[in-house]
Amino acid sequence: MPILEVENLSISFTQYTSLFKQEQHQVISSLNVALEEGEILAVVGSSGSGKSLLAHAILGILPANANITGKISYDGVVISESMQADLRGNKIAFIPQSVTYLDPLMKVGKQVRYSHKSGDSISAQRKVFERYQLKQGVEDLFPFQLSGGMARRTLLSTAMISDAKIIIADEPTPGMDPVVMKEALSSLREFADEGRAVMLITHDIDSALKIADKIAVFYAGTTVEIAPVADFCGDGELLRHPYSKALWKALPQNGFVPIKGNQPQPNSLPSGCLFGPRCDAANKDCGQIQPEMVELRGGMVRCIHAT
Repeated sequence: MPILEVENLSISFTQYTSLFKQEQHQVISSLNVALEEGEILAVVGSSGSGKSLLAHAILGILPANANITGKISYDGVVISESMQADLRGNKIAFIPQSVTYLDPLMKVGKQVRYSHKSGDSISAQRKVFERYQLKQGVEDLFPFQLSGGMARRTLLSTAMISDAKIIIADEPTPGMDPVVMKEALSSLREFADEGRAVMLITHDIDSALKIADKIAVFYAGTTVEIAPVADFCGDGELLRHPYSKALWKALPQNGFVPIKGNQPQPNSLPSGCLFGPRCDAANKDCGQIQPEMVELRGGMVRCIHAT
């Protein structure tokens, strides 16, 4: 049983277009993903594909105008709002993309120690700071006194010394030098190897491939493929979805090959397959209905042409 499972998640936002008129903008539709104990699942895709919104939905920190359907389960139990509040920061730790999540009025050492629920919190904080090359004096600084890279290392430290079973890491490494980045990724791998689990949200496919077990590919607010890391190789021939293959071939080392068009905006989603207007294999059937996720060759894919 997955420790975390998201089933048919859809999210829309209510927005006013005039004083008395509202519109619903669908930003995530029929999204499915599961996270196993001992696993790192990397979530990749272009900006606006729904990666961060998924994290916020799991944690229950979406804005008040969000409308949510579908199920999110932790350890086999569907998460209610009250359960979400109990899990957040306890069983599920979050490394946010923005460093503004740090409390501006609290010294960073104290903030990190706050997440350590058992044992010597001061020793644990200093040990993790040393690992990420943060000098002891940093613990007495306020967030505004940190560089961007130092702030990200502080957020990472907060999650790493927690007693959480799951870490959701949203772009945790930008601004880090290569040595610290390698150490940060290594610590996430160690966290999962202890029997816990990591959801790594990232644009950096190369880094994800070094530590992840599976890759979930997002496009226009839904999952189009979930594949083992080993399938991201060669010319992408082991991948199942046309977008996954295009994403792989777009990397500089794989030819830097562009594709036509752009990812659609939430207020102008096409009917049927969301990738259809950009896909060379699309036909009239692709425009009828969005395909379901199906199992194929040890992975999952949302495409009627996948083989």
